[in-house]
Amino acid sequence: MKTTFFAKKADVVKKWVVIDAADKPLGRVASKAASIIRGKTKPTFTPHVDAGDNVIIINAAKVKLTGKKWDDKIYYHHTGWPGGIKSITAKEVLEKKPADLLKKAIRGMLPKNRLGRTLNNNFRIYDTAEHPHGSQKPENVAI
Repeated sequence: MKTTFFAKKADVVKKWVVIDAADKPLGRVASKAASIIRGKTKPTFTPHVDAGDNVIIINAAKVKLTGKKWDDKIYYHHTGWPGGIKSITAKEVLEKKPADLLKKAIRGMLPKNRLGRTLNNNFRIYDTAEHPHGSQKPENVAI
């Protein structure tokens, strides 16, 4: 009888990949990155193990949104004080911190548990094409 394969943390081989977000839709970049981080692109995918790769996203400042989402997409957060709900549009987020657009999108696609909090450390986002991870020999991934 054949048994189901479950990857162990010690058996996982992690590599580094680069995704170029220039002139690509935000959701497509985020969903591709989330699936790589989670490990769903590997044949050894195991739901409860961090079996994915480390992702470097470059050119986050050049990511695109379709339609009127630059003005209509609103991000909310609460300060914790009564009446403390704050909002900011996608255009304002892009002007302040372009990497936060992708960070919020990717984190929303990862699990909301201990594994998800671990996976949040497996991606780096840079506004320009420069990144300091050349020594990890990352390979490019096309979207």
